[in-house]
Amino acid sequence: MTARRLNKLVARIGFWMLVAVVLLYAVFPFYYAVITSLKPSSELFSVSYWLDSLDFSNYVAIFSQGSFVRAIFNSILVSISVVAIALLLGITASYALGRVRFRGRTTVMLVILGVSMFPQVAVLSGLFEVIRGLGLYNNPAGLILSYTIFTLPFTVWVLTTFMKQLPQELEEAAIMDGATPWVTITKVFLPLMWPAMATTGLLAFIAAWNEFLFALTFTLSDDQRTVPVAIALISGGSQHELPWGPIMAASVTVTVPLVVLVMIFQKRIVSGLTAGAVKG
Repeated sequence: MTARRLNKLVARIGFWMLVAVVLLYAVFPFYYAVITSLKPSSELFSVSYWLDSLDFSNYVAIFSQGSFVRAIFNSILVSISVVAIALLLGITASYALGRVRFRGRTTVMLVILGVSMFPQVAVLSGLFEVIRGLGLYNNPAGLILSYTIFTLPFTVWVLTTFMKQLPQELEEAAIMDGATPWVTITKVFLPLMWPAMATTGLLAFIAAWNEFLFALTFTLSDDQRTVPVAIALISGGSQHELPWGPIMAASVTVTVPLVVLVMIFQKRIVSGLTAGAVKG
């Protein structure tokens, strides 16, 4: 009995030590970025894991730059637009793929999944020509188009999996009442799909908010760039100075909203990601 208790105690201690290591690995970089952003430039190269005083000069410096504030606005505009378009198209596509029986439905789903596996750099040159041909270069609409192309397959896949699990009786009752497919989607299915929509919408928002390669390639002027590019282009007082303080302040500024969103929607994210995993 004593040996069994000892084994349980060792297992519990090992488990919590593993949890502590994972938390340290995940949280420490963000914590160090926060304390670095709150240090004056003269203290940046002194190794310290605690703050003796708060200095907001780095935050004042980045928000005094009109280009950075404009970049935040551009990122919000692009990210919200991508989420709205991806959810609208994803819901309608998921209804067709999840509720309507037609030949080749599985093939269509596999093609959608295959599209999401292409790396961005593999389609960069071709997509650049498309963006330029449509007159969307150096325009937020070009970023919205390119981001939607990569976020839509995942959105359709998750929403279709969730749509398949909804009871068939709900759709049959709506049809008996004379509801059109659009009414069935918006009035019957949509209220039940909030967990999956929260998951796909938040992941699409994060992907659009953090994307760097397309934002760097498809924008040219400061007033059209998004936050990741704006952070990469923050410069110091001279060519030999790397402004770690303002860079960390900008990184913390754009990361905190994502952390808050994830904390708010964490339960819906888990339920949305596990939708369709178990039948019953």
